[in-house]
Amino acid sequence: MIAQLSQGCADDLDAVMRVMTSAFPDRYGEAWTRSQCAGILPMAGVKLVLAEDGEANVVGFSLYRTIVDDAELLLLAVEPNSRGKGIGRQLLSNFIADAKSSGATRVHLEVRDGNPAIQVYETAGFEQANRRRNYYRGRDGAAFDALTFVLTTQD
Repeated sequence: MIAQLSQGCADDLDAVMRVMTSAFPDRYGEAWTRSQCAGILPMAGVKLVLAEDGEANVVGFSLYRTIVDDAELLLLAVEPNSRGKGIGRQLLSNFIADAKSSGATRVHLEVRDGNPAIQVYETAGFEQANRRRNYYRGRDGAAFDALTFVLTTQD
């Protein structure tokens, strides 16, 4: 499935939060709050990209920022019923391409250790650069490591 990608804005936060709630289980503590998303959207270099299915339903999104020559993927989520169709890869490829066209020479992201998305990031050429012990906290207090991945975009 090829999703239709479009630029999102604060008016799209209901759809973003619906996808985020379905994509990030509470037990890991990865999801952002609505106020966190709303607070970062107006900042310089921040972009929200929506992935819509053929019926104009938002099924995924990416949120990232590019500052000078550095781009960071803050969030990428695809609702569970739409996974395995290449939407996450499409959003990731869009992020990398936009980072390059914006002059970024390095892109990075952070992900919970054990998250199946790691395979997608590694396939795209990202390499693990760091580990933050006990970074994520689930609702039950369980702690999970965060892994930092980096991709150098210089040719």
